[in-house]
Amino acid sequence: MKRYVLILALVMALAAGFGCAKKTTAEPGYDDGLTPEMRAAIQQITDARVYFAFDKFNIQPEYKDMLKTKAELMKKYPSIRVRIEGNCDDRGTQEYNLALGERRARAAYEYLVTLGVSPNQLEMISYGKENPAVQGTGEAVWAKNRRDDFRVIAH
Repeated sequence: MKRYVLILALVMALAAGFGCAKKTTAEPGYDDGLTPEMRAAIQQITDARVYFAFDKFNIQPEYKDMLKTKAELMKKYPSIRVRIEGNCDDRGTQEYNLALGERRARAAYEYLVTLGVSPNQLEMISYGKENPAVQGTGEAVWAKNRRDDFRVIAH
């Protein structure tokens, strides 16, 4: 019986601790200090993705203007830091896809740096096939998973 009471007390203490955790969502009246222009810039940086052909990591021409827009916004707001996340479809080994995802993230990184973005504003990570945007199989699904995502990690 004592053991049961002790376990119950520990569970309740943990539950109370989690219930009192700091909320991460903005409450009404919350001010994050961002101007509407900077919020719009962050949204524009994170919304657009770069997609890749099967087993490729080169930036295709149709994404260069979008990356130029991201670069201009990052140069205008040098406090913005972005993580480029390289992703692959689920074909291939985990090791192969991690390396391919890194090459995809590096391709966007290097292109942004050639456009004048400070390397200090960028970091890269590869998720390989571990972070699919769409579940399933088939070329239409795989094409949506071969991508670079852009996450603002500081502003």
